[in-house]
Amino acid sequence: MATLELTESNFEDTLKKGGILFIDFWAGWCGPCKAFAPTFEGAAAKHTDITFAKVDTDAQQGLAQAFEIRGIPTLAIFRDGILLGQNAGALPAEAFEKVIEQVRGIDMDKVKAEVAAARAKEEAKT
Repeated sequence: MATLELTESNFEDTLKKGGILFIDFWAGWCGPCKAFAPTFEGAAAKHTDITFAKVDTDAQQGLAQAFEIRGIPTLAIFRDGILLGQNAGALPAEAFEKVIEQVRGIDMDKVKAEVAAARAKEEAKT
């Protein structure tokens, strides 16, 4: 599966599809971004059940600001619409594969319960 170009206009729809979503925040002038691109593309070709998307931080400054991107490349990881984490810096292919397998192994029922508990706690404060 090819990577998806993520923009402000298609971000929400992409997120609503659920499943696993990896977002690569990059820019054309960024050397480490260019170095990571083949690793990201290779993972997209190998793991066709996962959505791999790219955000050009120069063209999509609103998304870059929403994610508080301070360095690129930055990888944002979602599963079932929940942001699991962000990692700045280019990952070697072997390390990226380990991240993919870790994300696959996450107990999302537990994560969703934790998110619901945190929201309920916040709402109780107001």
